Amino acid sequence: MKRFFSSKVRTVLVIAVVLAAALTVIGNLTGSTPLDGVVKGLMTPISTAASHLKNGAAQLYSYLFRYEALAAENADLKEQLAQISNDARKLDAMTRENARLRAALELQQDHEDYKLVDAYIIDRDSQDWASTFTINRGSAAGIAEGMCVVTENGEVVGLITSVGSNYAVVTTVLDSSLEVSATIASTGYNGMVRGGYTVGLDGYLRMDYLPTSAVIRNQDQVVTSGSTVYPRDLVLGRIIDAGYDDTGVAKYAVLEPAVNVSSIEQVFVITEYDAG
Repeated sequence: MKRFFSSKVRTVLVIAVVLAAALTVIGNLTGSTPLDGVVKGLMTPISTAASHLKNGAAQLYSYLFRYEALAAENADLKEQLAQISNDARKLDAMTRENARLRAALELQQDHEDYKLVDAYIIDRDSQDWASTFTINRGSAAGIAEGMCVVTENGEVVGLITSVGSNYAVVTTVLDSSLEVSATIASTGYNGMVRGGYTVGLDGYLRMDYLPTSAVIRNQDQVVTSGSTVYPRDLVLGRIIDAGYDDTGVAKYAVLEPAVNVSSIEQVFVITEYDAG
């Protein structure tokens, strides 16, 4: 029995020695051992996962960095665009103002007796924006109640009806409380113009008391006749319709106002003129 186990042990030892020798030879020939291969086989999935994780982290960092850079660039571009838009608005406003001032200068040159004070609209009546508005000049600028308000082209806007030291209220020609003595420029027929009371014609003017013999044509211009309030030949509007009044003994004409009250931003107050 002892010899049996001894022979088995010798056999195992021989096999072990042979395997060790074989592993040594393989290691010398390949530069690595089978154990290395086993370890590498076990480590490869871990190394791959770590590599993917590293690459993913690098990509995430790159994305976050690019996102922050793009966000900063976007904010900067928005600020630049806002500044450009603001500059464009200012330039446009200055261009419009210069055009109005040049036209007003021409108006004053054509009417040397006019003394004009320019003013900007700063408030409109929320209940009736077409009838009244407030300007940024008042008694300190020589403005008083009863003065005529026009555009730079000599078109009637309305009348000063209330004044403070640094503001004034303008009642426009569209308000029914104003009546203006007027003339059809091409024919010389006279009448009275006012607004705000013709049913279905809001925003238009009506010229009453025209003689039944009056020849009234569309697009004829209507101007002021001249008075102590309104200088002569200021433009009120153009005729777009006509008919007989309720009495049947006089005619009337419907006018489109020369001024779009809702769009004006600057006006000129005639503080002095020769009513002679």
